[in-house]
Amino acid sequence: MPFVRSGPDARFPFRGHTLYSNSVQNREIKPVERPVCGVVRVPGSKSITNRALALAALATGPTELTGALFADDTARMMDCLRSLGFEVEERPEQASIRVTGQGGRIPRDRAELFVGNSGTTARFITPLLALGYGEYFIDGVPRMRERPISDLIGALKQLGVDIESSGGSGCPPLRVRATGLRSGACTVRGDTSSQFLSGLLIASPCAEGKEMRLTVDGPLLSAPYVTLTADIMRAFGVSVEEAVEGGLYVVPAGRAYDSPGTYAIEPDASSASYFWAAAAITGGSVRVEGIGRQSLQGDAKFVEVLGAMGCDVAYTDDAITVTGNGAPRGGRFDMNAISDTAMTLAAVAVFADSPTSIENVGHIRHKETDRLRAITNELGRLGVRVEERADGITIHPAANLNPATIQTYDDHRMAMAFALIGLRSPGVAIADPDCVRKTFPDYFVCLEQLTEGSELPQ
Repeated sequence: MPFVRSGPDARFPFRGHTLYSNSVQNREIKPVERPVCGVVRVPGSKSITNRALALAALATGPTELTGALFADDTARMMDCLRSLGFEVEERPEQASIRVTGQGGRIPRDRAELFVGNSGTTARFITPLLALGYGEYFIDGVPRMRERPISDLIGALKQLGVDIESSGGSGCPPLRVRATGLRSGACTVRGDTSSQFLSGLLIASPCAEGKEMRLTVDGPLLSAPYVTLTADIMRAFGVSVEEAVEGGLYVVPAGRAYDSPGTYAIEPDASSASYFWAAAAITGGSVRVEGIGRQSLQGDAKFVEVLGAMGCDVAYTDDAITVTGNGAPRGGRFDMNAISDTAMTLAAVAVFADSPTSIENVGHIRHKETDRLRAITNELGRLGVRVEERADGITIHPAANLNPATIQTYDDHRMAMAFALIGLRSPGVAIADPDCVRKTFPDYFVCLEQLTEGSELPQ
């Protein structure tokens, strides 16, 4: 029987909405003795869960979110909604969350919100606060206080919102003195994060007036995530009109979202990328279930990168299988649209037959850590030659790697991606492995069970 994960389970207890597991200082990765073959189902999408939580809170009546992710990032969003007076009921054993929406109304007129290091929470909850009437404060961990949000602040000010960065840095902590959000027109830059536009889109239907007109200034990073936002909004009864040219998004205002009753959340494509990469690195075959050819998530296109590197990719309506074929081929890859998988590609690149260039991802320097610098540092620790640029990186394959403990910089994707290198090279250990709680608490359990070996997927 192939290994199958069916989502979050009760082995990761909650304590005040923070996921806890036994702390391990370093986690050594055991190299595999044969190609990794099996079937896996990863937990729900973080991107979809946090968007759906916000939309459900703004809808009229209850919404059941099935297949939801239970991890630190989604816990931060749920905590913020509760602090604002929304009723949020968790059922982690069933991977479901029930949210009772208030028809576009923010129940409380004062709240202090802690977003941790969850970028989606900070950037979605801030425009939502503008719908309220009262004073609200947003803060996070020290790294969040370094993550820029000034572009979103500027867009909200254009709409008449009284909002400021308390320290004057353009980063949290933030203070919002809300008197209701009125519809109108604003321009938001798109070259730092697409989440600013997504946050504005989510709040727009509940603004007073007839319509909101949002214009993107410059190129839009990670554009598939904006498409994802619009797809989920459509499921809640609101259609976004996007101009073919000019970066204009028009949203009808003056209404609440319609609850769909039940909304099913796809497994997380970013999390799936690690298992597809394991097949590429070891010459195995891994099928991820629940993500098919019609996936809403842009990161599902990571398999196209692996296909360009020589892997076989097979699609069904409910699964994607990647099969490795010898050493992956190097190449040049623009990862702007799927930048959360850039670190996964970096792990594969170590074992490629020629250099691999990851391009157009300068914005990932503003993520949980400066990811380009982190990749350079840690591949260098392994003895890999790396050329770092302002907006990209070139990785040269290495025949023999140094044993090393990989520093993770409190970044979940560093831990998950670099663990894959240990599948082929002995002596690789991951420092602070518990940082994966941010989006995938049982990642190492899933990886170990999958790499124990199973029959080739049929």
